Amino acid sequence: MAWIALTFAGLLEVVWAFFMKQSEGFTRLGPSVITLVAMGASFALLAWAMRTLPLGTAYPVWTGIGAVGAFVVGILFLGESASALRLLAAALIVSGLLLMKAAG
Repeated sequence: MAWIALTFAGLLEVVWAFFMKQSEGFTRLGPSVITLVAMGASFALLAWAMRTLPLGTAYPVWTGIGAVGAFVVGILFLGESASALRLLAAALIVSGLLLMKAAG
């Protein structure tokens, strides 16, 4: 169950990062509210998962899901670059996440 909560916490990190960008520095109400709600839910799920999972596993996995997810969302929805080097960097992050999961 902790791994499921951690996965959703990471996905919510992607949501709040995207809507923070859309909020234009918290000047737009709708995206700002979504950012804060998703942030709170993400932190709550991370905290719950950390009751079982070690800090050294849970936190890197949470940030990794958020980082790679934000990278993908940036490419798909914001027109950001998908250069070979950026794709390699994302693949290395995913590799690290898989190793963390295997080691935990």
